[in-house]
Formats: sequence, structure tokens, C-alpha cells
Amino acid sequence: MKKNFSSALAICLLFCSMALSAQQNYHRCSSAEHLQDQLQADPSLADRMHEIENQTALFLQSNHSGSRAVVTIPVVVHVVYNTSAQNISDALILAQIAQLNLDFARANTDAGSTPSAFAALAANTNIQFCLAQRDPSGNATTGIVRKATTVTSFSTNDAVKNNANGGDAPWDATKYLNLWVCNLGGGLLGYAQFPGGSATTDGVVVLYSSVGSMTTPGTAAPYNYGRTATHEVGHWLNLYHIWGDDGTACTGSDNVGDTPNQADENYGCPAFPTVSCSNGPNGDMFMNYMDYTDDGCMNMFSTGQAARINALFGTGGSRVGLLTSLGCQPVVVVGCGVPAGSTTGITTTAATLSWGAVGNAVSYNYQWRAVGAATWNTGNTTSTSVALSALSQSTNYEWQVQTICASQTSAFGAYAFTTATPSTCTDIYESNNSSSTAKTPVLNTNLTGFITPSTDVDWFKFTTTTTGGTRVKVDLTNLPADYDVVLYKSNASTKLATGANRGTTSESVKYNTSSTGTYYVKVYGYSGATSATACYTLKISTSTSNFKLIDGSDEGTTIEAVAEPVLKLYPNPATDKLNIEFLSTTTGAAKLSVYNLSGQKVFTAETETTEGINTQSINTNALSNGVYIFEVYSNGETQRMKFTIAR
Repeated sequence: MKKNFSSALAICLLFCSMALSAQQNYHRCSSAEHLQDQLQADPSLADRMHEIENQTALFLQSNHSGSRAVVTIPVVVHVVYNTSAQNISDALILAQIAQLNLDFARANTDAGSTPSAFAALAANTNIQFCLAQRDPSGNATTGIVRKATTVTSFSTNDAVKNNANGGDAPWDATKYLNLWVCNLGGGLLGYAQFPGGSATTDGVVVLYSSVGSMTTPGTAAPYNYGRTATHEVGHWLNLYHIWGDDGTACTGSDNVGDTPNQADENYGCPAFPTVSCSNGPNGDMFMNYMDYTDDGCMNMFSTGQAARINALFGTGGSRVGLLTSLGCQPVVVVGCGVPAGSTTGITTTAATLSWGAVGNAVSYNYQWRAVGAATWNTGNTTSTSVALSALSQSTNYEWQVQTICASQTSAFGAYAFTTATPSTCTDIYESNNSSSTAKTPVLNTNLTGFITPSTDVDWFKFTTTTTGGTRVKVDLTNLPADYDVVLYKSNASTKLATGANRGTTSESVKYNTSSTGTYYVKVYGYSGATSATACYTLKISTSTSNFKLIDGSDEGTTIEAVAEPVLKLYPNPATDKLNIEFLSTTTGAAKLSVYNLSGQKVFTAETETTEGINTQSINTNALSNGVYIFEVYSNGETQRMKFTIAR
């Protein structure tokens, strides 16, 4: 709804009090009233606002394509409280920042509630927010400042922004969005300062009980999903009320071309369409964040509003200084680094927090909680990992770790994880933990099973006939952990092939020998690999024709297991000792040999192996510097790898 800015501003000043008086339990917003007070106190403000409008018009003319980079704005939250209830939790503040990011990115969960008539106009503003990680002096910060006050409630006179009046002074407004959270009198939900005003009062003020999100609401229902802050930050980013603050005159303007002209603000959750000012058939855009509807009924900014916001960050824009702010960048503490963390071993109820060792570290502080929880669980350790238990399934968690050095501490490194959801797959074949209790599966059909606990082994048996098929193929897929598969024949006494890829790579065994009889399949976790939450998928296929091999052939009597050989040598280069890891598919003997590049054998030894990964060490003191070839012969297979002796 775009009209002349001068008339729009005049109408705003004339009718802003009318809009406020219409509200009952809560006053949605006093930004227009606050602007009137500022214009009366500072006549030059109107000229500055006109300059901002001119710059906005030029920006829109030269950036008509709408392609713009994301701008991330550092936020400092000043919690000014008189009672413990007003001293809201970190969790509510984090939820509010998250809701701002969702709303301004058009990623809000209720975006689908936008009527189809307006859905094409709904926009991602390309604006995001972060809690400040460094203050104006360059020191590390949480982005939250808490200050007790004797003032029982504040108004729109900006006292909350002044230390002497019981409030808290703003940080540099050219580098941060100052967001004050306090008790506002008269049922007022919030107010904001438009671009162009004094830097000493620049920012947004909201009622403490309105702070929150759709998933972590405040207590000011129906204004408790954090949309008061979304609305007021909209003003701070130069958006006006969608009806133009003209009462029911239909002559006001929000200086945006794609928002329909409407007669007045809307409250509650209007039915679509709500027609006013002859704006049918679609009527008012009452679901716009810049109307007065309930938090649960707001869900969009328009494309025109997004463009207007982005003008502030173009050349000559009123808030362009935020582009060079370092507020979102964590402080790097020299000599006491932030630990690099990761989360492993995640199950439905447990996880392990791990981080890399930091030089000069004396110990580490760590803390963790479910996202949205009010308090942290804390601890200190000299280790680089912590095992958590008794967690809730399907839950988002956040955790932080900090290095403690002799004379300083690092900033916290922040990480997150989500506990697993219990699997919906089934294991109808248990108990089948031995060949004597092997179950008969349905052939040529996918089946599912669990490997849990770590000692669990699943056995299956089946019989081939000339009619049903005499060739066998076993596929083990969808692996939640490092599982292997073995194909046997004749009462599990003859091993035919093993599929033993590393990690969660699928396994496949093919036996193209025309022979009927009873076969056994064993599925197990390598080195105790297990999952109590996710099933594997097993398919046993039979055919009267050969299964194609990896090279595409289907000729002859062939056994094939798609398994990756395992051979590791370390350290490489070696000095006096060489460590060896190799895979053996059965228990038996292995021959270890070392050759020089002339093919001469310079070392040989034999060792007993167990099924799985085997480790050995050989003394290399007798070997001179140079390149050698290590060879292991086990189960009819030979694996080779080069290594170097360097002293």
C-alpha cells in the first residue's frame, strides 16, 4: 500500500493514538506514538527520515532483481528486571532469536497458513540475527546483559535505555541491534525506533512476557510466540504498520507497493478474506507481521517489505554500519584455543561429547541441556570426552565446551545433536543366535533385523532345489553400523564366502555353483558393532541362472564376496617398529613377509589369526633405510603394501 511519504507520516502522527485506544488487554505497539514524541523533540528527524526514503527509492530502482546477500545482525539483549519473573531465562531469549530468524527467512513453521492469494508475495527478507559473541570492546560475551532495577514498569519515554533512570545503556547502535526486555506499563507489548533517530536510544523494547517462540512460548498469550519482537524489529528495519496508521480513512500508507490498502488494524485471527477499503476480493493482508493480529495468526513479510528492509544495507543505507560489525564473530583467545567438538555414539538415550585437545589446557568446562531448557548441566574434566546418559529420545540438545588455561579461559565452542528416534522396523526372527536356532526366512524378499546387544548374532538357514533355484545371492544393506555377513553350506560347517566391507558399506555375497542343499547365513557386528534403534536389511535370493559378478560376467562356477581388503601399516615411515592391521575372514594361520625392492625376502614370520581385524608388530631395527613391501598371506588371500624405513 504505497502512497506519498509526507502524507503517510502526517497521518501516522494524527491517528496513532486512535490505533492504540482500540486495543483492549494489550497495546500491540506504540512505535508510531514514540515516533511522534521524537519528531516533536527533534525537528531535524523528519529531514533525516526523508533522506532515508530517498535512498530507499534509489536502491529499489537499481536493485529491481531482488537478488541480495544475507545480512546477519548482532543482537545484544538487555534484560532489565524488577522481579524474578521479569528476569527471563536464557532459553526464552535463545528461542526468541530463533523465531526472529525463522520469521525473517520465511522458514517459520506456520508459513503454510498464508492464504494462497498472498503466498506468492511472501518473502525471505535475507535478514538473520545472532546473539552477540563479542562486545564493543572486543571482549567475549553471551550477548545477554542482565540488570536489576527498582523501576516497577517502563513506558515509551526511553528510560529503560538510560542507566540513570533505572535502565541499561545501549551498545554501539551502528554495530548492534539493542533489544531491551522489561516490564512495560499499561499493557504495552513493545515499541521501536525507526531509522534516523538518535544512536543513544536506537533499538527495540518488548514486554518480558512476550518473549519466546512457537515452540517455547512466553506467558503473554495470545502474544507469546515472539511475534512482538518480529513486529518491532520490522519497525526498526523501516517498516510501517500495514494500514498506514490512518484509522479507517483508507488514505494512509506503509510505503510498500504490494501490501493491499486496508482501513484499520486487525485483531485476533480474522477469517479470510477480510475486505476493507474496497480491496476485494482478497482483502486485508492481516497475516502480515506488521498488522496487529495474534501471534499465532501472523506468518509473512511481503516482497516489497523485504526490498525496503534491504535498502537499509545498500550504499548510503541508514544501517549499513552493521555490515562491518564483528559482533557475531567469537573472540579467539591467544594461547588458549576454543576446543573443536563433535558428538558421537548417539542413541535414543545417550551420546558422547568429544573435543580435540588444546595446548596449554589445564582442564575443560562443559555444559549441556535440551534446547529450550532454562538451565545448563555443567561439569569440569581433564579428559577430552564426556559420556551422557538418561537422555530423552528424539530430542534436540545443545552443548558447549571451554578451555581452562593457567591464566585465562577460552570462549565456549557451541555444538548440537539430536538423540535417535526408536526404530519402527521389526525383528521377527529372534531368537536366532546360533546355527542350531537358525530361522528360515522368506527368500527373494527384504527382511529386517536388529544386532543388539553387541554379542548378538543372527542366523538364517534355507534349502535350494532345482525348482526353486540353485544359485545364491545374499545382500546386506541399510547398515546402521559395521555389520558383516557370511554364507555357509552343510550345517554351517563349510564357509563359502564373507562380505566384510568396512563401516556401513553394504555387503554382497554371490555363489554361482549349481548345487542344491541347505545353506546358512550369519549376520553379525564387526568388533561388537551394534544398534538398538535401527535395523539392517537382508535379502537372500536364489536363481537357476548365475548372478552377474562385479565385472559383469556370469560364466562358470564362481564364489564372489564384495569385501574390501583391510591392510594398514603404521607408522609409515617407520624407524624401529612397524605396526600391522589386517583382516582375516576365518580363524587360522597367517604368514607375514617383508621384501626389498629387488624381490629378496628380508623378513618372515607366522602368526595365528582370529576372524576379523588382527594386529601385529614387527621389529625393523635390522632393516636399513629404504622402501620395502609388506605381504600378509591368510585364508588363501594375499595383501601387499609398501612402507619406508627412515631414521
